[in-house]
Amino acid sequence: MIEALAAIGRLFLGFLRAIGQLTVFTANAISHCAQPPYYLRAIGQQMVTIGYYSLPVVGLTAVFTGMVLALQIFEGSSRFNAESAVATIVVIGITRELGPVLAGLMVAGRVGAAMAAEIGTMRVTEQIDALTTLSTDPFKYLIAPRVIAATIMLPLLVFVADIIGVFGGYIIGTSKLGFNPATYLRNTADFLETIDVVTGLVKAAAFGFIVALMGCYNGYFSKGGAQGVGAATTNAVVSASILILAADYVITEAFFSK
Repeated sequence: MIEALAAIGRLFLGFLRAIGQLTVFTANAISHCAQPPYYLRAIGQQMVTIGYYSLPVVGLTAVFTGMVLALQIFEGSSRFNAESAVATIVVIGITRELGPVLAGLMVAGRVGAAMAAEIGTMRVTEQIDALTTLSTDPFKYLIAPRVIAATIMLPLLVFVADIIGVFGGYIIGTSKLGFNPATYLRNTADFLETIDVVTGLVKAAAFGFIVALMGCYNGYFSKGGAQGVGAATTNAVVSASILILAADYVITEAFFSK
């Protein structure tokens, strides 16, 4: 009985330790992002890596999501003779929810894992310790550029993904479901509101921060050689994905709760 309680206690204390470590790491990352100097070249490189190189996978995800969403909504709404709502629901669903969430998850799998692997490799090969020896702050040189770049680039990615996703729904609606192109576009424009786009972009900025933070955090505290780097990579993707879904609910509640 005592051993079981001791195991539970160790687990609980370990959880509190991890929460405290993450909180301190987050505070340090935010403070270094807010204070100069900035490594502009490093930020630019990360913006290209996170934004430009992630565009193909995010674009493909968005266009097929828009197509599938149009098909599913048409199938469901036809049971209630409400087929005309397809364009409205597609644009609202893409801009408010599916665009930012799917883009965040795809970037978490691609960029978050890469960040954790890169920084984790630097940790286990003592390159981070070498930066400290050379009077270079690892947070300022490694963490801040990635967090800043991800927070800036993910809203841009989501904005492009929204356009591509709505276009995917338009293609299916006009070519397969029999909608008039002008009517489809008019319904899309009439029912889309600014708050729908703004909500998605706010979510995207928060998701970008989460992806970069979890990738850097798990890589920075990795240990145990190649096996530790692999575990850090897995933990970065899983933790970022869970936090994205949790943050999605919190932001939606803040914008749309009565």
